[in-house]
Amino acid sequence: MPAPDLARIDRLFVDMGYKPGVVAAVKHKAGGSAMMLSKGVGLRAGSKPISMYQRRPGWTLGTNWYVPNVRGTAEFPHVCVDVNWWKSFVHERLAVAPGDPGASTLFGKKAVEHHLFGEHVSGSETYVTTFGHGRQVQEWRQRPERPDNHWLDCLVGCAAAASMLGVQVAGTQSQARQQRKRYTQEDLLQRR
Repeated sequence: MPAPDLARIDRLFVDMGYKPGVVAAVKHKAGGSAMMLSKGVGLRAGSKPISMYQRRPGWTLGTNWYVPNVRGTAEFPHVCVDVNWWKSFVHERLAVAPGDPGASTLFGKKAVEHHLFGEHVSGSETYVTTFGHGRQVQEWRQRPERPDNHWLDCLVGCAAAASMLGVQVAGTQSQARQQRKRYTQEDLLQRR
């Protein structure tokens, strides 16, 4: 009997916000190259958006996430994620009709299968719309009477991790970079 097809995990964010020492110890002991520590930063409208950050030596900048250079510090390499932007992104994707470009959908047809997940994602946090730096920002806050937002945080982390791997929503892809020709040794010998 052939082995079942298994999906390989290419990127796994682990939130280091609550107990960074414990999470870093797990990364050190058991984490592989796919595991990356993450830190949520809720950038407000008055804050400079990540898209305006200057690339610093050793930094990696992405779509509302960045990997700072931690060389010379006691920190593990980690990614900082603008959770306000990504929570809005996730909610917008879930609001798109199934089958339309940009929709995020859940498996199955029975709503009861996803009731608890739906409560976490849609009811655990609320936002206030603010303005600054010429943009509108939804600033998300956890509802005190609804303390369970773990699955929303996990979904946001998955979306940001997918972005880090180059996944984009249909219709939002920027112009593809022109592919560079890969030269073989034969090509180089012919040029002589």
